[in-house]
Amino acid sequence: MFERFTPAARTVVIHAQQHARRLGHRYIGPEHLLLGLAATGEPAGRVLREHGLTPEFVEEEIVRRAGLGAGAGLFVDLDQSALSVIGIDLDAVRARIEASFGTGALARASQAVHQRPRPSRLNPRRAVPPRLRRRRRRAGSAAPAALTAGARPAAATGRYRAPGNLPSGHLPFTPAAKKSLESAVREAAARHDGQIGAEHIALSLIAMNGGLVPVILSAAGPSAPALRAAILDRYRQAG
Repeated sequence: MFERFTPAARTVVIHAQQHARRLGHRYIGPEHLLLGLAATGEPAGRVLREHGLTPEFVEEEIVRRAGLGAGAGLFVDLDQSALSVIGIDLDAVRARIEASFGTGALARASQAVHQRPRPSRLNPRRAVPPRLRRRRRRAGSAAPAALTAGARPAAATGRYRAPGNLPSGHLPFTPAAKKSLESAVREAAARHDGQIGAEHIALSLIAMNGGLVPVILSAAGPSAPALRAAILDRYRQAG
């Protein structure tokens, strides 16, 4: 799939990975893609910024709602709006956990779990030797070859950095992030475009129903239909 991405779209995905790692998240979610997209010089990025979705705003919302560090992913793919209808306030749950166990309790718990030796698939009772674990991490640390072809984009930066050692090795896409990238492919096909560009990623993210992205869009103000119309109009003008 990534071989069909334009250089700008590849940069969005690479920057999403860099943002996730910098924030201490052990996953790449749609919110990281949105953060990478908000900083791009492509028309889609400019439209987002014109509607209040600046990189600074998006990052602030991610940190405020998901936190920093390994425990940030605990609630990230849950639909906060849907849960609030049945009386579950995730922000209140997170606040109560940290009130009882201290600030960063979720991150510390997740970090402790990730530091435990993982059993070998060949023999579940035997832990994977440290040398083999290091070799696996080196093998999985690189982005897919289709993404890294050509010139490497400048590293993504931002205001926040998680304390301690940042996640190393491969960062997996969450199911929601995979779904958003698949939706970007469908957006390109619907417009009869041969490549997947930043605008297709933007349109797929705007259409999401659950997770952090709709919450961030709502906090910025513009509606999803208004953003979609603005992006499509900008690319029509450019064409």
